[in-house]
Amino acid sequence: MEFVPHEYQRFCIEKLLTTPAAGLFLDMGLGKTVTTLTAVKELKYYRFQVSKVLVIAPKKVAEATWSKEAEKWDHLKCLRVSTVLGSRAKRERALACPADVYVINRENTEWLVDYYRNSWPFDMTVIDESSSFKDQSTKRWKALKRVRPKIRRIVELTGTPAPNTLIDLWAQVYLLDEGARLGRSIGGFRERYFLPDKRGADRVFTYKPKMGTGQAIQDLIGDICVSMKAEDYLSLPGRVSVNVPVVLDARAQRAYDTMERDMLLEVNEDTITADTAAVLTGKLLQLAGGAVYNGNHQAQLVHTCKVEAFLELVDSLAGQPALVFYQFQHERDRIVSALQKSRLRVRVFGGAQDAEDWNSRQVDILLAHPASTAYGLNLQQGGHHVIWFGPTWSLELYQQANARLHRQGQAEAVIIHHLVVQGSVDVDVMAALDGKADTQEALLESLKARIEKAKGAVK
Repeated sequence: MEFVPHEYQRFCIEKLLTTPAAGLFLDMGLGKTVTTLTAVKELKYYRFQVSKVLVIAPKKVAEATWSKEAEKWDHLKCLRVSTVLGSRAKRERALACPADVYVINRENTEWLVDYYRNSWPFDMTVIDESSSFKDQSTKRWKALKRVRPKIRRIVELTGTPAPNTLIDLWAQVYLLDEGARLGRSIGGFRERYFLPDKRGADRVFTYKPKMGTGQAIQDLIGDICVSMKAEDYLSLPGRVSVNVPVVLDARAQRAYDTMERDMLLEVNEDTITADTAAVLTGKLLQLAGGAVYNGNHQAQLVHTCKVEAFLELVDSLAGQPALVFYQFQHERDRIVSALQKSRLRVRVFGGAQDAEDWNSRQVDILLAHPASTAYGLNLQQGGHHVIWFGPTWSLELYQQANARLHRQGQAEAVIIHHLVVQGSVDVDVMAALDGKADTQEALLESLKARIEKAKGAVK
C-alpha cells in the first residue's frame, strides 16, 4: 500500500528527522507508528544517523502492530523487524537476529538493560505509549534512565501524556532531555509548578497546579513535543479507521486452529447456503473473540488474547471515553468482567438514560450491540473513540453504528478501532467492509476459502 501522509504526518516526520529527542503526543489511530517508521527508514538508510532501533511497547502492540505496519506500507517493506518476546531464550535469539528495529514489551525493559549492561547497542529508542513511563519510581523507568546517556535519538509516542495530572509529564520529559526543561528532580518540579491539595497529617496525597502552570510547561517543552492541541498547524481528518492486529499465543492458536478446522470439516462447500454460512461464520467470529457457545448455549472459553488486547487499548486511552461494540452476549460479559478491577465507569447500553449519561460524560466505557444503537441516537457529545471488539458482516449496521459519534456536532476527529485476530475470519470481515462488498457474497466466498484450506491441511 502506498503511504500518502497527511499534513500533520509530514510535519511529525520532519520533527523526528530534525529533533534528536522528540515527543509525538497525538491521539490514537492517527498513524504514529507509520510516521515513526518512515522517519526511522530515512534516518538509517538515507541520512546514516542511526544503526539499531529499539521500540518499547505494550505487550499486544509489541506482538503485532510494529511488524504489521512495516509489512503494510510499500516504502517500509525493506525494514527488518524483530519481536523480542517470549521466554528468555526466545528473546535472546530475537536480539541476535539481524534487524533494523527490535520491539520489546515494556515489562522487559529492566531485563534488557541488565542483559546488555555497559554494551547498550541501541542508538535510537522509541517508547510507544510513553505514559506507561510516567512514574519515576518504577523499575522500567529507572532502568531506561541508566542507559539514557547512551541513546542518541529518542522518541516518545502517546495520545495522553498527562492522563491524570500535569505532574505525569515530568518523568516522560526527563527521558527526553535528562532534566533540561522541567528540572532534574520531581521534587523541584512539584515545588515550582504545584501546590499541595489533599493531604494528611504528614503526607501530601495530591497536588494542584499553580496559576499559569499549563502554559508555562507547554512553553518549556513545545520545541521537542508535538501536541494534538496545536491546531494552528495540524489539519486532521474528521474520521480515522485503524485496525489493531491481535496475535494469538501458541496455546490459543492451537486451540483456535483445532476448533476452526473441526467446524469447517463438517460442512460441504458445494451445498452450503446463506443461512448455514451465517451460522458457521458466527461461530468463527465468536472463536476469534475468545469463546464460543456450545450446544447448551453456554460460553466455552478458548483464549483471552483479544480481551488482553482490548484492555491494553483501553489503558492507552487513559480515561478517554469509548463506545464499544460487541456481537455476542458472552463478549459483553467477558469485557465487563475484565473491566471490574479498573476505576472506569462501565455501562451496558439499555436505553435513553444511558445515552444521556454518556453525553454528559458520566460514562467512560459504553458497551452496546450495534443493532441497539445503529439508528437515531446522538452520542457525539460523549466521546470520539469507537472500539469494535468483534466485527459485523453488515455494512449497513457498521456504518450506522459508527455514525453515532461521527455526525454533526462532533468536535474532534472520530477514531474507530477494530480488534482483528490475525489469520481469522476477522480479517475477512474487515476486507469486506473496507471494500464495501456485497455482504452475502463476501460471507460465502470467505467460508468456502476457509473450508478448502481446512481440507488441504488434513490431507
